[in-house]
Amino acid sequence: MSAQFEVLLFYKYVEIENPVSLMRTQRCLCEQLNLKGRIIVSTEGINGTVEGTKSETSKYIDAITKDPRFTDVNFKKSIGDGNSFRKLSVKVRPEIVTTLIPNLMPWKLTGKHLSVHDLHQWFTEKREFYIVDMRNDYEYISGQFEGSVLSGFSNFKDLPQVLPKLEHLKNKTIVTVCTGGVRCEKASAFLLTNGFTDVYQLENGIQTYMEAYPNEHFKGKLYVFDNRLTIAFNTDSISHEIIGKCMHCGEACDTYVNCMNHVCHLHFICCETCKDVETGLAFCSEKCREIALQKQRSII
Repeated sequence: MSAQFEVLLFYKYVEIENPVSLMRTQRCLCEQLNLKGRIIVSTEGINGTVEGTKSETSKYIDAITKDPRFTDVNFKKSIGDGNSFRKLSVKVRPEIVTTLIPNLMPWKLTGKHLSVHDLHQWFTEKREFYIVDMRNDYEYISGQFEGSVLSGFSNFKDLPQVLPKLEHLKNKTIVTVCTGGVRCEKASAFLLTNGFTDVYQLENGIQTYMEAYPNEHFKGKLYVFDNRLTIAFNTDSISHEIIGKCMHCGEACDTYVNCMNHVCHLHFICCETCKDVETGLAFCSEKCREIALQKQRSII
């Protein structure tokens, strides 16, 4: 990857009176700066990931933080390659993170923010607390905090499904974690409204923790929603631990692929050895392989 390019991950929950106007302003700004990525705008705030050269991303930060609503936005930065996104998408949606749960307003109620430094100290002190990973199941298979309670859902809108798994922790100290923090604002609010008493959220997300403390207590790579798929923050002398496993053979691997049966398109981890010998493509099952190859033969 070239250090010339940079990816910004950011969000802010704040009441937006005219999200269409903000969407248009954001689209114009990104086009002027040649940024690619995805930005979602809603009456509840903004959530985005964009890539450009460091000069372009710096100008973007300068521009957006001039808006009084976004002066305190925290931008998570990572190295890009210029190809993290194919295009620019700026859209208005009902929520910046879809839950379909009414009346979750993180700017009014949310978990206590825990800095990455405080979380690291908690690990060092062996304090009693429980990390609840609020990411989707396919995300945390490549990397997770040691001892995490895993969500078990495949889509964040299935958040209520995690409640039975956490019932015994209602009076314990819980720390919710996600990639950049945006989902934990709502997840922690949801837990508080359901009777949990001591709920924290990792401030600025797993990415910020990994950058500050690479290979300490977070094992593996961090899944990201762009063409890079995973990122790691490693020192020259320490290599990250591979905790992911090939879905087929169980060998250590952290390479994500999509099932090449496009009706299925399952996102999973697959090693090179387990790709189809005939085509070099990845399939999640023999059934999907047959469907895809039959379709290919019919086209030929």
